[in-house]
Amino acid sequence: MRIRPATPEDLPVLQDIERAAGAPFRGLGMPDVADDAPPAVEELERYRRARRCWVADEDGHEGRPVAYLIAEPVDGALHIEQVSVHPAAARRGVGRALLARAAGRARAEGLTALTLTTFAGVPWNAPYYARLGFRTLTEAELTPGLRRIRAEEAAHGLDRWPRVCMRAEVPRAGGTFAGPPE
Repeated sequence: MRIRPATPEDLPVLQDIERAAGAPFRGLGMPDVADDAPPAVEELERYRRARRCWVADEDGHEGRPVAYLIAEPVDGALHIEQVSVHPAAARRGVGRALLARAAGRARAEGLTALTLTTFAGVPWNAPYYARLGFRTLTEAELTPGLRRIRAEEAAHGLDRWPRVCMRAEVPRAGGTFAGPPE
């Protein structure tokens, strides 16, 4: 597996990954999440130009991405806007590797943490991130930027299911980011 910056040619593939990664939500009674449209190519391009869009590709796939992560700085942390892994590549440490790359970028930019918002009860969401060292933030710990993000999510209808904000401190150079293998 190789983690690399996304190219313009990758962006439509990222939309396909997003659609495939959303499908398992249908089995949890979350069809609106499963059917949610992926980010527009223009939005993905904005992250790519800012050098905050990474893809994972695997040997034998001729460089075709199997997962991606997009992020942006929010209140002194690098906020993971989206990380999606194609189900065919799941449970191989791909998401963890993307998060480690994001942690390296955060460290290089002088940011001290990664943050994200996610579904509390979905096994491959909050419980997964907790195993990687993220902790759930209390309401009092939410920064203005995280409050804005949560309000946008609520307006999009995502609060139909319990959601949480989570944070993981970025290790110093040479430290490891993620917990034990899945």
